[in-house]
Amino acid sequence: MKTATDSREAPARSMRSIRVGEVMHEGVLTCGRDESLAGVAQLMADHRVHSIVVTDEPSETPSLWGVVSDLDLVAAASVRDLEEQVAGAAAATPALLIAPEDTLQRAAQLMVEHALAHLVVVRAERPVGVISTLDIAAALAGRTAA
Repeated sequence: MKTATDSREAPARSMRSIRVGEVMHEGVLTCGRDESLAGVAQLMADHRVHSIVVTDEPSETPSLWGVVSDLDLVAAASVRDLEEQVAGAAAATPALLIAPEDTLQRAAQLMVEHALAHLVVVRAERPVGVISTLDIAAALAGRTAA
C-alpha cells in the first residue's frame, strides 16, 4: 500500500505561484439544457470526466449556462430516473468562470465560497477548459492531473 510520502515527485509550489492555465484540463464537453441526464451520464462515462458544461443550445453562439457534476448526477438519480430529468434542472448555475492567468489561490477561493468542485476556464469570453479540485490537489503535490 502506498503512503502519501511514497508518491512525492516534485517540491510543492505555492497556490499563489501556480496559474490555472498550467493545470486545467483543456477542452470543454458540453450539452444543451434539454439534454437528458442519462445522456449526460453517458458523456461522462465515455470521456471519463466528472463534469459537463451546460449551454443554451441550439444557437450559433451558445452561451454558458451551468455545470452538471458527477455528484449532481448521483443526487438526481437518487430522486428519479435520469431519462426523466434534464441537464438544465440539475446544473449548478450560473457556471463559475475563471481565467487561465488567475492563480490556483483564486480558483480554490471560488470553489470553497461556492461549494463547487469545477470551474470553467475562459479566455476572451470563450471556454477553453475546466479546472477541478483534483487538478489543484495534483498541482500541490507537484504533479499534473491525469
